[in-house]
Amino acid sequence: MFHIILVEPEIPQNAGNIARTCAATGCVLHLVKPLGFELSDKYLKRAGLDYWSLVEVRVHEDLGQALSSLPEGTGAHFFTTKAKKCYTEAEYRAGDALIFGKETKGLEESLLLLHREECVRIPMADERRSLNLSNAVAIAVYEGLRQNAFRGLKTEGELHTLKW
Repeated sequence: MFHIILVEPEIPQNAGNIARTCAATGCVLHLVKPLGFELSDKYLKRAGLDYWSLVEVRVHEDLGQALSSLPEGTGAHFFTTKAKKCYTEAEYRAGDALIFGKETKGLEESLLLLHREECVRIPMADERRSLNLSNAVAIAVYEGLRQNAFRGLKTEGELHTLKW
């Protein structure tokens, strides 16, 4: 559905949780080096449980390589606490790239300046710390899915429901 791009992720548990979100939603996970963990890291595997086989994971040397691997015309949304536009104001199309920076610093300011119009933020209280990366990715993915009528996911009529 979407391309989730993590630029220099540092915490294996976050990457594992994001892999689970990708597995549940059909998103492709892109990891941009350097990584703060090994892909064989036990914490990464534990956080992703048995979902890794359900996720298409692509590893890239840099963000340029990740972006050039996407189909032509792919939209991009850069998530940052520094953006003026709220993530709900962006228009998400199936196949767009949702781009997130590393946990400790986010995306480089020079990159944000180059893509000012594509930068979005998830609102948070003033003077607080940022959301956990895996939570931010989940929020973004589900907003994109909502805007696309949850195409590709089970709908209410297809879900197995309890018989009371």
